[in-house]
Amino acid sequence: MNQEHTAVDIASINDKVQAESAFIDQLQSEMNKVIVGQQHMVDRLLIGLLGRGHILLEGVPGLAKTLAITTLSQAVSASFSRIQFTPDLLPADVVGTLIYNMKDADFAIRKGPIFANFVLADEINRAPAKVQSALLEAMQEKQVTIGDTTFPLERPFLVMATQNPVDQEGTYPLPEAQMDRFMLKTVIDYPTIADEQFIMRANLKKEFPKPNPVVSPAQILRAQDAVELVYMDEKIEKYILDIVFATRYPEKYNLPDLKPLISFGASPRGSINLAKAAKCYAFIKRRGYVIPEDVRAVVLDVLRHRIGITYEAEAENYTTEDIVNKIVNTIEVP
Repeated sequence: MNQEHTAVDIASINDKVQAESAFIDQLQSEMNKVIVGQQHMVDRLLIGLLGRGHILLEGVPGLAKTLAITTLSQAVSASFSRIQFTPDLLPADVVGTLIYNMKDADFAIRKGPIFANFVLADEINRAPAKVQSALLEAMQEKQVTIGDTTFPLERPFLVMATQNPVDQEGTYPLPEAQMDRFMLKTVIDYPTIADEQFIMRANLKKEFPKPNPVVSPAQILRAQDAVELVYMDEKIEKYILDIVFATRYPEKYNLPDLKPLISFGASPRGSINLAKAAKCYAFIKRRGYVIPEDVRAVVLDVLRHRIGITYEAEAENYTTEDIVNKIVNTIEVP
């Protein structure tokens, strides 16, 4: 009886997810009209948006990072703002400040660029720690206090921070605790030759397609609620926890060779965000339940910035990606 009840439930969840995710194909095709050959980045932006999370993109300049989030905001017909992070930026330049109005002999509140649905924090690792923490606090709390007044931020609210590879000059690497606030860290690579040829021709002809607004912010909020209904079996939960715990205690998972390479494993935010991202991925694939492939599809983006590697790992050219891949390939799939 119990089994039958579950089957009926999954069928109804599936129907609801099918209905609420109908806009996904349209949204993706609008974005793909403008952004060529970066499907992975487009999908990760949607996961961040649907999972009420934020995304950190890393890649060299010129890979359409800025274009991606402006296109998304136009397709969702939502507000967008861009903050260019520089070493002289102040927290007030991000969240806003009190301005003295001489006419009224009083202070007026001027809101900062953080008050938008989509916020691009460009080159976040070029700004000092004070500014980074002001942004990250706003991301976490979904509200900002200016003077004595607290303002809730717009909904939906997505911060996409970009960072140049950290070995470049004049950068302030984000501390581990702050990196942990990002649901996903996505590393973008160069386009293929065919894609780049297409991009080059379009630019030379000045043919820039414009995305049409195909979704409303209200639809996105409904979709965010629908994502929470996506069914996750206990076996999948256990699979997620095994992956995360293997980053902390690799020796308990037949991976003793990883022990000297890891300085710290993923925090509980790692398991929460891996579960959320897997649900979002299932939703994007228009499914009302999570399968192990959903977890495997997002595991690198969720965990690559949550694991510390030792000097020994660096000396052996081991990256966090290598560690995550080894764990995922070792742990039994349910």
